[in-house]
Amino acid sequence: MAQQQWAGGKVLSEVEDGIGLITFNQPEKRNAMSVDMWGGLEQILTSWENDDAVRVVVMTGAGDKAFVSGADISQFESQRGNADAQRTYDRLTRAGAGKLASFPKVIIARIRGFCLGGGLAIAMQADLRIASENSEFGIPAAKLGIAYGFGGVHALVSLVGPANARMILYTGKRFDAAEALRMGLVNEVVTVEDLVATVDEIARTVARNAPLSVRASKLTVAQVLRDPAERDLEGIRTASEACFNSDDYKEGRRAFMEKRSPKFTGK
Repeated sequence: MAQQQWAGGKVLSEVEDGIGLITFNQPEKRNAMSVDMWGGLEQILTSWENDDAVRVVVMTGAGDKAFVSGADISQFESQRGNADAQRTYDRLTRAGAGKLASFPKVIIARIRGFCLGGGLAIAMQADLRIASENSEFGIPAAKLGIAYGFGGVHALVSLVGPANARMILYTGKRFDAAEALRMGLVNEVVTVEDLVATVDEIARTVARNAPLSVRASKLTVAQVLRDPAERDLEGIRTASEACFNSDDYKEGRRAFMEKRSPKFTGK
């Protein structure tokens, strides 16, 4: 599928071999996220949600300086000048943030360079985070006089634990990829030269697996992280039954017996 442009070209998308690639494309601002870019992200994910040609999504930043360096601070004065303006900003970006959080397919963040503030919030919504060794992470909210909402802090605590989350939030300091790996914020750190190939291999591995099984696993992991009273146990049961009743389950058994690689269709 040919590359498509969204948000005036500040977000790009393309699909190849089951992998959907989203590129945040504002390198002159280190890919800082504007309101329009959040809208573009929501449109892309909506179009891919039920598209069988897309089995896994990779998010990355244009250029070699940043994944996403945060929210576009140049918009703060006009769009986030006080609490009322912040509520309007939240409303304008809610669709994109909500779609990212609820997207049923696997999302991988391919991180190179700065991954800060709102950019780290985006990466934390991905299922997997693979970073180059020259990446830098941080949440500078305390240095800007703003506060993260419950969703962002919950995601952070879920990944790194409360002690590390406090250090990150209270100090506002940046930390390197090795520290991010130690804390559990990223899954793997590789050289800059190996980043694209490493993520591509992971994405292709996921794309080759049974889509219904992968989707069920993503759903179940998400529910495990919720409060027990809010867990969708019926949804988990339905997803599990769909796997056992699928043609892919039959194909998986046949392929195992015939000692060949399975060819899954997602049905």
